[in-house]
Amino acid sequence: MITLNRACRRARGCQQLLIAHRRLSQSALDRLAQPVQSYISTSRDPYLNLSVEHYLLQKSAPESTILLLYVNRPSIVIGRNQNPWLEVNLALLNPSQQSQPETESPGLGNVDLVRRRSGGGTVFHDEGNVNWTVICPPKAFTRDKHAEMVVRALRSCGVERSRVNERHDIVLDQGERIADVDLDNTHITPYTRHAGLPEIRPLKVSGSAYKLTRQRALHHGTCLLSSPNLNIIPDYLHSPAKPHITARGVESVSSPVGNILLSNEHFIDAVRSKFSGKYRSPEGTEHIEVGEDWLDHEPVRQGYEELKSREWTFLQTPQFTISTSADPSCTTDVELTVRNGAISGGHLRHRGGAVIVELNAHSIGQRVHNITSWPETLSQMFTGVDCAEGRRLGAWFERMLPVQART
Repeated sequence: MITLNRACRRARGCQQLLIAHRRLSQSALDRLAQPVQSYISTSRDPYLNLSVEHYLLQKSAPESTILLLYVNRPSIVIGRNQNPWLEVNLALLNPSQQSQPETESPGLGNVDLVRRRSGGGTVFHDEGNVNWTVICPPKAFTRDKHAEMVVRALRSCGVERSRVNERHDIVLDQGERIADVDLDNTHITPYTRHAGLPEIRPLKVSGSAYKLTRQRALHHGTCLLSSPNLNIIPDYLHSPAKPHITARGVESVSSPVGNILLSNEHFIDAVRSKFSGKYRSPEGTEHIEVGEDWLDHEPVRQGYEELKSREWTFLQTPQFTISTSADPSCTTDVELTVRNGAISGGHLRHRGGAVIVELNAHSIGQRVHNITSWPETLSQMFTGVDCAEGRRLGAWFERMLPVQART
């Protein structure tokens, strides 16, 4: 009886805690009509943080301005119109299938792959960078406005090399101080190199991406502060398939990156301060915590489940073609065209021969991310492929378009 009573009390306590979490979530949601809002996430889940961000974009008052700050666990976030097979070394995301690269840093274990809803390029997130988002009315939006706000925050922390470049990214100028400049100008620093001077490339510390709707504008970026993974990031963002893919869509532009060497807390406080100063509210700016309890809100839960789905991650991919023809180690030319993540055409030809074997019709529509064995799949795609040839070609395709673990 005593055990039963304790179990009942524990169950009631859990139920009361769940109700309290729901109330907390509803309390935060009730603030969406306020003219100035500031949020920080306590979650490290990239799917949740991007879902909260999307919810704020969709449901906040049209004339309101919102700041959201969050930190994600190790994850790779690709743009809305990007190709994961082209942008990411997918084999490294699941260490149970392939060993980690030999680098100074230890393996990171499982790394999330997320397709966000905004455009732009691929970025690597971890606990050493802070993601910032500003949502505002379209009439108040420019591509530099809130990057400039973040630069002012960095300069208030003593990072005087920071500026907004011509691509609307935030960079740190390198080299010796060469000039006195207007410190209120967020597009130039005393270290900026001009035409005629030896080039010293700045380090990129924060990229930008955008999503514009009829009523709202979203600008977000990730700021590298103290990532311990800078030496391993290139391994994750270098796809072995890149030389063999011809693709539509947006391809990332590579830039040298570096850490700012600020703590997350210092950066967060500075950005909050600059945001509050820029958008003064009569009631003052209250900084609201959001977290896992927001998953109790059905629209956030739906967005979360969509982002986590393999269909969203892979089937949104623009059309691309992959071919073995540029690889001298292959004796057979195989070309496959993939549209929206599914095979739409292809052919095979032995080098030195004139006979072209067309893709079997039953293979049209097969989803690449659902393939569990490339040797077996290729033997079904093309008539007359012998076992040895199928194994060689299959091994090549498993390096380029690796089989994805099911979760």
